[in-house]
Amino acid sequence: MGPVTGVSSMTAAVLRRHGGPEVLEVRDDWPVPEAGPGQALVRVHAAALNNTDIWTREGAYGLPGRPDAKAGWRGPVGFPRVQGGDIAGTVSAVGAGVPDTWRGRRVLVDPAFYAGEHEDAVPVGLLGSEADGGFAEYVAVDAARLHDMSASPLSDEELAALPVAYGTAMGMLERGQIKKDETVLVTGASGGVGFAAVQLAAARGARVLALTSGDKADAIRAAGAEVTLSRDMDPDEFRRELRTAAPGGLDAVADVVGGPWLERVLPELRDGARWVIAGAVAGPVVRFDLRRLYLHNLSLIGSSMHTRAHFAELAELARTGDIRPHIAARYHLHEIHAAQEDFRRSSHIGKIVIHPTPHG
Repeated sequence: MGPVTGVSSMTAAVLRRHGGPEVLEVRDDWPVPEAGPGQALVRVHAAALNNTDIWTREGAYGLPGRPDAKAGWRGPVGFPRVQGGDIAGTVSAVGAGVPDTWRGRRVLVDPAFYAGEHEDAVPVGLLGSEADGGFAEYVAVDAARLHDMSASPLSDEELAALPVAYGTAMGMLERGQIKKDETVLVTGASGGVGFAAVQLAAARGARVLALTSGDKADAIRAAGAEVTLSRDMDPDEFRRELRTAAPGGLDAVADVVGGPWLERVLPELRDGARWVIAGAVAGPVVRFDLRRLYLHNLSLIGSSMHTRAHFAELAELARTGDIRPHIAARYHLHEIHAAQEDFRRSSHIGKIVIHPTPHG
């Protein structure tokens, strides 16, 4: 019997190995973790789905020199693993060395592991991949990950939508040095990261063009895009529309799609522009003319998640309520397979949220 929670087991979605939906098991008898030294036990109020949950389950990240190998985003995954990088909840207990004042606080959890202790250290791991995450009633995390949300006007669902998608989008904008009055194209604008990038770029005063499907254009414009471009246009029509929307060229691209769009859009960048990429849902292997890159002093920047500094900036936006994520759907943890099917259909805009308990 756990001395803090009063129970020894909990509901959790447990990944047993790489594979299809059947390898993700919902268990009602999973052990409640304990808060070790320097840790806090968080009662999860809401979690959210991300592409990384699907790709980690499938082992779709490949390995260096072996693009078809089964692996997590940083290599081998230790099984069994409780997935879920997006976590909002309250602190139920604290371990040795953690101030008792954290107990009972509403918190947002930074899901990233970092390569060092400084605020600009790069991410090298993720809760739900390199350690157990939030698809459970409780999760034990290092107290250094906690951000106090006591004053935030955002709901638990809205907070849970932030860490991975909005953290990744914040990292893209910061690494791409996207500034006020610059013209930026956001690809995949209806997905979690793309939608976040539209909102965050517009909030900092950038002029946002968004690539999306036609039936989602109104919602993307409401999120802050000045112009939407349909991904269903033929290449020549797309090029004409893009040049009309950005006659002086693009200052930056925030790309979560990859595939043929790199080759199509690269010639439309201004000299000295930046292309930041954080996903490859349209294809991981691309071709483009390297001469366009160096002759025009373009920068091609890989961006995986966020730094501590990026996440702290995001947490401040959450406390002020300046950014409000859009919640597309909500499911109970027992319905996680249906939630992932919904996610894979890509018919939603914004985030799909998971509640570990019937009460959320």
